[in-house]
Amino acid sequence: MSGNIILYDTTLRDGTQGEQVNLSAEDKLRIAGKLDEFGIAYIEGGWPGSNPKDARFFELAARTSFKSSRLTAFGSTRRPGISSEDDQNIKALLQTGVKTVTVFGKSWDLHVSQIFEVSLEENLGMIADSIAYLKKKGREVIFDAEHFFDGYKNNPEYALRTLKAAINSGADTIVLCDTNGGSMPYEVTDIITEIMPHVRIPVGIHAHNDCGLAVANSLAAVKAGAGMVQGTINGYGERCGNADLISVMGNLQLKMGYQCVSAEGLRHLTELSLFVSELANIPPFNQRPFVGKSAFAHKGGVHVSAVTKNPAAYEHIGPEMVGNRRRVLVSELSGKSNIEYKSREMGIRLGGDGVDSQKIVAEIKRLEDQGYQFDAAEGSLELLIKKAIGQFEEPFILESFRVTIEKDRSGESSSHATIKITVGNDQEITAAEGDGPVNALDNALRKALTKFYPHINEMGLIDFKVRVIDGSEATAAKVRVQIESRDAREIWTTIGVSKDIIEASWQALADSVQYKLIREINHDGPGNNI
Repeated sequence: MSGNIILYDTTLRDGTQGEQVNLSAEDKLRIAGKLDEFGIAYIEGGWPGSNPKDARFFELAARTSFKSSRLTAFGSTRRPGISSEDDQNIKALLQTGVKTVTVFGKSWDLHVSQIFEVSLEENLGMIADSIAYLKKKGREVIFDAEHFFDGYKNNPEYALRTLKAAINSGADTIVLCDTNGGSMPYEVTDIITEIMPHVRIPVGIHAHNDCGLAVANSLAAVKAGAGMVQGTINGYGERCGNADLISVMGNLQLKMGYQCVSAEGLRHLTELSLFVSELANIPPFNQRPFVGKSAFAHKGGVHVSAVTKNPAAYEHIGPEMVGNRRRVLVSELSGKSNIEYKSREMGIRLGGDGVDSQKIVAEIKRLEDQGYQFDAAEGSLELLIKKAIGQFEEPFILESFRVTIEKDRSGESSSHATIKITVGNDQEITAAEGDGPVNALDNALRKALTKFYPHINEMGLIDFKVRVIDGSEATAAKVRVQIESRDAREIWTTIGVSKDIIEASWQALADSVQYKLIREINHDGPGNNI
């Protein structure tokens, strides 16, 4: 082991400055609880002097017990020309009641002179007075040296003086900030190596991702001597975001030998990423390293063949180490290995001579040439495999449907669908209304099937996506419709393709319902009150 690294999470403050990230005080408290459970050392709750929401968060947090994390309040140094005792921002930090506070001050002379418009000496006084006053009040103080790397590159002597002002006033940790996110890893390494002889307290790093290097810069800083890494879950933050603590943890602990959290905690890394994504209402990024849905997904036939023999052939770690799982995708790039692996995963028995696999691969390639995409629609894929090898029995047969849309001069519109289906020897004709043609068709189909398969009402549609496959034909272009459905046990995705959006929607909808019904029929059969 190369030593322990202290993780400082600022998702609740810096992360919420990212575009489209908006968390209520209650959301923030839930995330703080998850971070505490995970074992993050410091959780920055917000800037209580800047907005009522953050002040309310600290009120809620005061009634919460944190087991492994220290809650931190964030704010600026005192304003120029007044004492720390009279500064409202400093007062707000103390009023939170937390034992650790983080204050930021300017380390770049450009910001001091041109943005703050104060003298360089006054800025040093603001840093020193604020930290000394907070230490006098019994607080652990972390000093964020804002724009430190840009400041050091422009005026190294003054940037270092800001650190010394903080150290001499009693700061417990200084954090070097690449606030504009423009530094290179070699610059971070060189600068930290140069300043370490002048610093007698722990050093941290706070990197932004404007050059896509926030994680790399954080790792470089650790190698150069930094013992604390600040960042956010999933890299949320202003502009291009902050250092992603998910990747930071994965790399430091699994690649570089440092200890950040327990090995058991690390096995919940994927869960943590998805939890924060859900509360932030931001779709998970499938290609996110370590925890993304695609991080251990294999599509090429050669890759899948190798992984079935030894996963290390195409996986840098075992996915279970971070709570993720291996996935094999099926597409026009697939070979027999993909189909055989996927069929085993689905519990489908194929013939041992490879004929079934070849037949399925050929059908997938034919359909994907028409615009289907089965790596994103595993519900439709399972139906396709069963149909191709004769293991599928239609739970219902569509005889016909009709969809009408009416719109009057008031602007109101309504949709109606009529459908005729056959189940066994019985026919059913029903009609229904809906919020749009697809919803009306869905309602009519459910209504027709309910008497045969009562459990159809357990399933629901949770997402509906339409994508134009080739825009060159304008409104006559083919569209791909993807429907995500769920019941109490699982979530599945189905797909349809056509030049007619209603027909494409029907294909995806019918697959979704058939997927649900064959699961139920395999247990009880139709009409048995499944």
